Amino acid sequence: MRRVVVTGLGAVSPCGNDAGSSWDNVVAGRSGVGPLTAFDASGWAVRIAAQADTFDPSIVLDRRQVRRHDRFSQFAMAACVEAARDAGFPDGFGHDEALSERAGVYLGSGIGGIGEIETGSVALREEGTRGLSAFFIPRSLGNLASGQVAIALKARGPSLNISTACATGNHSIGEAARAIRAGDADIIIAGGAEAPITPVSLAGFMVMRALSKHNDDPTMASRPFDAARDGFVMGEGAGVVVLEEYEHAKARGARILAELVGYALTTDAHHITAPAAGHAGAARCMRLALANAGMNPSEVDYINAHGTSTPVNDPAEVAAIKTVFGDHARDLMVSSTKSVTGHLLGASGGLEAVLTVRAMVEGLVPPTATLRDADPACDLDHVPGAAREATIGAAVSNAFGFGGTNAVLVFRNHDA
Repeated sequence: MRRVVVTGLGAVSPCGNDAGSSWDNVVAGRSGVGPLTAFDASGWAVRIAAQADTFDPSIVLDRRQVRRHDRFSQFAMAACVEAARDAGFPDGFGHDEALSERAGVYLGSGIGGIGEIETGSVALREEGTRGLSAFFIPRSLGNLASGQVAIALKARGPSLNISTACATGNHSIGEAARAIRAGDADIIIAGGAEAPITPVSLAGFMVMRALSKHNDDPTMASRPFDAARDGFVMGEGAGVVVLEEYEHAKARGARILAELVGYALTTDAHHITAPAAGHAGAARCMRLALANAGMNPSEVDYINAHGTSTPVNDPAEVAAIKTVFGDHARDLMVSSTKSVTGHLLGASGGLEAVLTVRAMVEGLVPPTATLRDADPACDLDHVPGAAREATIGAAVSNAFGFGGTNAVLVFRNHDA
């Protein structure tokens, strides 16, 4: 079987405009959550968000190009260009026709260009068709992020947009690995991008009571596994990894960061938002991912948990981990980086894959930075408060989405 390794990382997040600064702030426990500034939410029950406030699209796009991209696509472009450079392709893949035809982009989004859809709908209602931009469709379509990235980097291999809510990033990475193993490509940039902080989007999650209302203390609002958690904090950004066939990476002398050894996907078939008791679907997904990796549960050292900070999902995920890992669950480090990044919805899995790989490379486990008083049902080692030095031979990254969709990735430390 063709092996798949990670050779590049890219990110835009509430904690930084690139993978390096995002990692530095996450391990330092510096929160990207703050008062909502994207629009006026005065009087709303939720007035906080995890925003990429300092992001500047001009780092990768000129003024004309910016007009052609919705915000989620701008995030995607910045992260993918960074990842390509990090992998040793500063000018993309167009310099080599054979390489170009074997390079792809698997980039998903849970909501896509919702900002463009929202503003376009208002413009149409108030001004008629003359108020609608000619770029309305290209900016709003979910697959245009992967399409724009493929054009910019001259990646002429497979291009795919996956939309599976909060599992999108993991599904994109896992399916990209499958394509490489099957021989459909040698290199694929994979992950997710999301820009959901708009009035309709935030209000929609707010009225279904999914969001935290800790408006008075934003940096402590996202509290995975904590007894005081009351919902997730909406975030925005992008996270991508460059996946490459091992022999191809070795032949060009690439720096190999980790190996993606396992992937699985399952569906709960239970409820549109809530997991079944014990999160059986997630447990089965973790088991299948470990089987796909050819690994025993005891070989895993760290889990980057889905850990959304919602009352139902956190203890359900912990129960699933205990089911799969048994006694070894007590030896695992299980943290949630959403404690400082917030929840990037369809981009969360991509960003967390980036952070998981960096954790393995650096030998440093990101903390659940806001955990102060653990829920008795969340009684694993959640790395509270501060990062921890540790050798990570293998790590799991979980992602579970509305509709009961689950996706689990298993990484092995390449040096190990």
